Amino acid sequence: MWVLECRDPSYESFKLGLGASILLVLAHAIAHLLGGCICMKSKEEYKRATSNRQLAMTFLIFSWIVLGVAFSMLIIGTLANSRSRESCGLSNHRVLSIGGILCFIHGLFTVAYYVSATATRREEYK
Repeated sequence: MWVLECRDPSYESFKLGLGASILLVLAHAIAHLLGGCICMKSKEEYKRATSNRQLAMTFLIFSWIVLGVAFSMLIIGTLANSRSRESCGLSNHRVLSIGGILCFIHGLFTVAYYVSATATRREEYK
């Protein structure tokens, strides 16, 4: 592989990147709507909370962080494929694939959040 690269845009990559970005945001919104809001106002409240509530809060924070990074990488990769390069530059063709991998990691954190939030709600009803 060359470090400097000149190429035409890939419309297929553009469509897939845009679709992945939309699905990432949609999955995040649905999971957090179904999981509910597990909010804590202070460190003391976090320390007094049950382990399921602490896990839910931790996974909530991690899912937001990974969402931000993955969405940014998907958008950067998608925009790189939306226009042709008139001049040669450094290649960034791995940005889109790394963003896709981060989508799967986001999915793991989001599922863990949903499970923890559901367990927290069951504990509170008992």
